[in-house]
Amino acid sequence: MIRAFFAFVCLTFAILAQQSQAQTLSVSTVTRPPFSYVEDGSDVGFSMDLLQALAESLDWDYTVNRVETFGEMLGAVQAGVTDLAIANISITAQRETLMDFSQPIFEAGLQIMVPSDAARRPSLARALLSKELFIAIGLAFAILLGGGMLMWCFERRAQPYFDRKLDDAWFPSFWWALNLVVNGGFEERMPRTPFGRVLGVILVVSSLFIVSVFTARIASVMTVDAISTNVNSISDLYGKTVGTIDNSTAASFLVRREIEFTGYPGLTDMLTAFENKELDAVVFDAPILSYFASHEGRKIATMTGGIFLRENYGIVFPTGSPLVEEVNQALLALREDGTYDEIYRKWFGMRN
Repeated sequence: MIRAFFAFVCLTFAILAQQSQAQTLSVSTVTRPPFSYVEDGSDVGFSMDLLQALAESLDWDYTVNRVETFGEMLGAVQAGVTDLAIANISITAQRETLMDFSQPIFEAGLQIMVPSDAARRPSLARALLSKELFIAIGLAFAILLGGGMLMWCFERRAQPYFDRKLDDAWFPSFWWALNLVVNGGFEERMPRTPFGRVLGVILVVSSLFIVSVFTARIASVMTVDAISTNVNSISDLYGKTVGTIDNSTAASFLVRREIEFTGYPGLTDMLTAFENKELDAVVFDAPILSYFASHEGRKIATMTGGIFLRENYGIVFPTGSPLVEEVNQALLALREDGTYDEIYRKWFGMRN
């Protein structure tokens, strides 16, 4: 009887220990601020806070295994090495065939990030201060000064206005040519010599050319400025040096649109290339890029265009995992009691 009782107690403790061990879950993640990253030695971020809320709701114990790449994290789930993975994992049809997803935990999409100095719009001030325009203005002044001095040569003995010494003649001559171009000249200072009259007609006719060149140069500089520097939409990415992360939904999108890009194995490599000015634009998950642009990259990066290719993030499990159903129920409960909204506001502010 004592032996039977002892065996029963041992069996009971074994079952309880097994259940306790079963609830210590292995969770894989990857560094993707603001969803998952390490700060002061602790795992923090939107996804990490949501995981903690789920663990409290479901009475879980868990350990976090932070891996280097997104592919390594998903590979661990597929192989059944980890019980679940959480970060900014997009729910896609292809991934659904290889593993199971929870209901969506975050609505996101793709967006474009560019260097701050490339997000500028065409500016009249920049056009007026451009090197090309200064050259055009310089040529116009040279033509007016040359034409005025040539008129001085022809007219200095024919009318009092041009009867000056060389040192005193350059500005009155230039002023006469300028007024001729702008106002049609002065009636009382009409050229009197044959060569002067021919030159005057040439200057009047060429004035139309000078004004049109000046106007066209401003328009040209502004147009080139807009074409060569601005990236405001997907259509502007053609011909630019674009970066994204290999095997991401952004990479698949760029392939479908036939936009050439440089793929990087991880977020750190891509952002380093951006900081080193190796990329004209980055296409990736909007919240990830927005976080970078408002924190570490606030002086060098800006977001442009709207969010496109809307997608949802989810928690991913090995195929057939019994955890999916209880996690979905817990997620619904967290939304209903306001816990989810509280976590969202902490990391992203009020939802639109």
